[in-house]
Amino acid sequence: MKNILLLNSISPVINDIFNSDYALSDKAENPVGIMLRSFKMHDYELAPETIAIARAGAGVNNIPVEKYAEQGVVVFNTPGANANAVKELVMAGMLLGSRKISEAIKWVDTLKGKGDEVGKLVEKGKSNFVGAELLGKKLGVIGLGAIGAQVANCALSFDMQVVGYDPYLSVTAALRLSRHVNVVKDLDELISTCDYITIHVPYIASSNKHFINAEMMKKMKDGVVIINCARGELVNNQDLLDAIKSGKVERYVCDFPADEIIGEDKVVCIPHLGASTPEAEDNCAVMASNQLIDYIENGNIVNSVNYPNCSMPRTTDVRLVFLHRNTANVIAQISGAVGKEGINIATMSNQSRGAYAVTILDVEKEVSNEALAHLSAVEDIIKVRVVK
Repeated sequence: MKNILLLNSISPVINDIFNSDYALSDKAENPVGIMLRSFKMHDYELAPETIAIARAGAGVNNIPVEKYAEQGVVVFNTPGANANAVKELVMAGMLLGSRKISEAIKWVDTLKGKGDEVGKLVEKGKSNFVGAELLGKKLGVIGLGAIGAQVANCALSFDMQVVGYDPYLSVTAALRLSRHVNVVKDLDELISTCDYITIHVPYIASSNKHFINAEMMKKMKDGVVIINCARGELVNNQDLLDAIKSGKVERYVCDFPADEIIGEDKVVCIPHLGASTPEAEDNCAVMASNQLIDYIENGNIVNSVNYPNCSMPRTTDVRLVFLHRNTANVIAQISGAVGKEGINIATMSNQSRGAYAVTILDVEKEVSNEALAHLSAVEDIIKVRVVK
């Protein structure tokens, strides 16, 4: 029986995915895998048996991915599983940023108890909440991954002009985009010409904290509306408030409330509802479960955030999975060590990304514990698994 520890409540659809070989529990001991959503793992001690962690969602700032890479623990996320839910909230955020809807609703609540006067008061007061239409306005989408691409395509149906920027745009991502989305290579071109700007990049504390700051906002059009359903830390909140006071920024719609922006004029704070739909939770749970099972049972890695993707069909009954550092000659060392143990390689796959790499070998004989110990001792090998 393989134990799977649930550190958060996960959609019950996972009970239909894991078969009777698995036991799922929030009290599981010595788990081979862990599933979570927002649980903070930075001070969490893993059991020695744990080989993989699956985050039912895209963001992994609550998981020490580099630390776990050094321990040979593969961390998965579920990019795109909640993309539609976030896209819909972004579109709602654009309307909230245009039409003063949230302020108008709050004002209407103050009319409670006015009786027959409500109608007249509404007609008299509604002029305070005049907004703008999206038709014909220019939207800038920073980051054209699963969510950004959907936002860009959807905005076209509002008859908006759409400009996108993504220096890491893949061929797959580009194919998802409508041909009517103008992808630019210069970020300044986007931020200086757009009426609305929405952010869809992953937050990396070491490289893009306060990505949207005073310097960048100075380049934006006067009266720009900024929507942030990516991560709160991407925006410097004090710079943002200063830009609102100066008139540079007309409104800021954020899915990540912080004390300094709550209740501020022209700031709309949403309580992190981007992926809070049952459909998104089900999609994330299904994707996370399948990725975790495939790694446990086959050693295949898809959508890992700390190791490269690496997978291949099974061709033999025994598979060796090497998690190792991405150094010169390591493949030759692995092949040599396997040959020295008298193990013949049927098929092989290797992928690297940054400091880490994965090598999968389908082999034609059983691997003894002694042979496994010898293979694990090869220089720059972090972990070796035998998958049967």
